[in-house]
Amino acid sequence: MRRAVTIITAYLLLLLSALLPAQKTAAPTPTLPAPHQVEAAFTQATPQPEIPLREVRALWVVRNTMTSPESVLEMVRRAKENGFTDLIVQVRGRGDAYYNSRVEPRADDLAKQPDTFDPLAVTLNEAHRIGIRVHAWINIYLVANIEMLPRSPNHLIYQHPEWLMVPRNLAKELYSVDPKSPEYLERLIEFTRGNRTELEGLYASPANPEVKENLIKIWLDVAERYEVDGLHFDYVRYPNPSFDYSRASLDHFRNEMEKTLSAEDRTFLEEQSALDPLIHATSFHDRYGQFQRQQVTDLVERVYKGVKQVKPHALVSAAVFANTDEAARSKFQDWRQWVRMGWLDVVCPMAYTPETETFRKLINSAMANASGKQIWAGIGAYKQTADRAAEKIKATRELGAQGFILFSYDSSVKASPDLNPQGDYLERVREAWRPTLPTLLSR
Repeated sequence: MRRAVTIITAYLLLLLSALLPAQKTAAPTPTLPAPHQVEAAFTQATPQPEIPLREVRALWVVRNTMTSPESVLEMVRRAKENGFTDLIVQVRGRGDAYYNSRVEPRADDLAKQPDTFDPLAVTLNEAHRIGIRVHAWINIYLVANIEMLPRSPNHLIYQHPEWLMVPRNLAKELYSVDPKSPEYLERLIEFTRGNRTELEGLYASPANPEVKENLIKIWLDVAERYEVDGLHFDYVRYPNPSFDYSRASLDHFRNEMEKTLSAEDRTFLEEQSALDPLIHATSFHDRYGQFQRQQVTDLVERVYKGVKQVKPHALVSAAVFANTDEAARSKFQDWRQWVRMGWLDVVCPMAYTPETETFRKLINSAMANASGKQIWAGIGAYKQTADRAAEKIKATRELGAQGFILFSYDSSVKASPDLNPQGDYLERVREAWRPTLPTLLSR
């Protein structure tokens, strides 16, 4: 150990001498060990570094931060100062755009900003200038908050109410109602408000072909016009198994099923459907579930292939439920199939639990089902202290994940009495990966 300390001291003296101004008379050069001896000495004297050389340290940035040039620039600055490598910025929140979209209306939250303000462009310019990668975060099926409905008359819930998911409880009633009538949207809003604890808002139907085409246009609009480093799926799922029983979904499934039925069964079900439009879905419950999963999978496949044609090197990632069985069964989010088929580059399991052992199990399970794709572990910063988040970061490294993401930047910079009293969450988490001298030498 004494020999190791002597070697380290000599090496540090050399580093310090390089920082001092040059003198007219050069000081004698100390005799230094060979590089391999220095490396061996550090190996003996200190633990090996835990920080992977190419670790992704990312932030999910909710659209609230994308509402002014000042907040965007502040966000990028704090990300850089605290060692983050990637920003996943929300550019489609609820069927609206936090960029200059050719497809959807500008977000209501940008109404006070000049039309020249493009949140995504500002983020890209500043982040790329200082070496941070940017991923465009696009919410898929969740298209409207229920407490504050969109103001723009061009929003899809007003232009295309027939695109919206329908709960099973309203399916029979709304099947024969004209979606363009005020009653149709009003009933969906009323139902959603009555089920706030289970529903986050209004959702678009994965089974509606027009919804798919619209979403693909949105993705390609961003991929073609912005130099993003990646694009990110979120809410690429159903809210729960009681959705979607819209006319578009029921009719689509019925047409698919009739191809497999005998003439006798088709006739019988045809007669029953006049009384119960859900008869095919309820008679073939398991196959209807498979059909629903396939609608989401079809979109992921088409989007992935479309993006790769436009930007081959852009990463396509997705925020998913960490438990694959639960995701596929209750959300119809079969991400295990997506990675198996090669339609995702990165899986971001939302393991938001404050319990480190539970987190470890969720990430370990996700890695086992990722078919070799990258895993960026999602950490719920909004639910735990910075110290607990640091425990999760350590766990991701021990498990061999390629990185982690904090959810979210916005909650991390907002002071809260229990979890973040000083509003310095990022600064405190930064200590979890502060490079040591041995780490720097290993790079």
